[in-house]
Amino acid sequence: MAVDTRVGVGISAENGGVESFAEAAGRAALALDARPELACAFAAPANLERAGEGMAAIHERLRPRALVGCGAQGVVGERREVETGGVTVWAASFPGAEVVPFRLEARVARRREPGAGEEAAPRGGLVIVGMPDLEGADAVIVLADPYSFPLEPLLTELSERRPGVPVIGGIASGGPGPAALLEGREPVAGGAVGAVLRGVDVRPLVSQGARPIGPEMAITGAEGNVIHELASRPALERLRQAIDELEPTERALAAEGLLVGIVVDPNKPDYDRGDFLIRGLIGADEETGAVTVGAGVRLGQTVRLQVRDAESAHDDLVHALGRQVAALGRPPAGALLFTCNGRGSQMFGTPGHDAQAVADAFVGAPTAGFFCAGEIGPVGGRNYVHGFTATLAVFPG
Repeated sequence: MAVDTRVGVGISAENGGVESFAEAAGRAALALDARPELACAFAAPANLERAGEGMAAIHERLRPRALVGCGAQGVVGERREVETGGVTVWAASFPGAEVVPFRLEARVARRREPGAGEEAAPRGGLVIVGMPDLEGADAVIVLADPYSFPLEPLLTELSERRPGVPVIGGIASGGPGPAALLEGREPVAGGAVGAVLRGVDVRPLVSQGARPIGPEMAITGAEGNVIHELASRPALERLRQAIDELEPTERALAAEGLLVGIVVDPNKPDYDRGDFLIRGLIGADEETGAVTVGAGVRLGQTVRLQVRDAESAHDDLVHALGRQVAALGRPPAGALLFTCNGRGSQMFGTPGHDAQAVADAFVGAPTAGFFCAGEIGPVGGRNYVHGFTATLAVFPG
């Protein structure tokens, strides 16, 4: 693993185009005082009209060996959040490490006529072009365009190629356009970009912002993403009973929006925050008693109802950050923060919540990132796309 990891961050709250890129990169260069192996840049649409020149300004000031980034509704850096606008640049020096950038494109597989002993390619199947070599990878950073790239097939393929390697990142939120993504020295119109990290210690952290309520229940009947039975009873009936047994305050939260937590890794004696994959309840069938959830499920999995509000989201993030610091024994060298564009002042009432929470826990650790249209990170050893989370790539010193 790399030692002496160093991180520098710079932010410009202005929409000055190339000047904002230059300002943010200059601040990061002063804070880092070393040539970075990786630089990440996130910029609001107003700053992307001359994205190529902005990237040139980053290269001039930082000379990164790899540069990736994307358009963002808002950016995070230097302990603050700019919810609309701005540019932020995060740069890291990983002595002895290898950082390999990549670009991905999703294409529809063409049907071909089979030869002897072959089968025809299926119609409508997706082929991901540009898949990186994951041999020896410690982590993968991914930034994706929401309009042209399906993330789930990518995460499935990455998991099959290299099980257990964390994939961390976010979905661009700056709107469609020719500069939705950034890689190398030029903007990329669509697909996905990222970097494979080798010899780098990376600790993923996913705070899903939800709190478990009610009892744990085993799935005893299911197909796809439909739960037919919970604890050998119709799922809808069992959920209603669980809600009826809640305390009044919890019942009120459930009425505002009920979620379900699905245990991904069953090899634990007890389940706590962070052990559940949080997904929405999509629908219910009164006639059959089945409920549909936003993820595939299987027999034997444990589920528990979940609620999400500002207090729950705050507590969950503080708890997750505290566990990370305890595991490291000291604050990290820095972190990348991918926070949902549904958080910020919209959720917490005041801006800067997630940035400040990270700064309070990771004292002195430079952190930057952006407001995402979806966050990417592992739960229970598997990588997923999330919503309303604060997801971090944490880099120990």
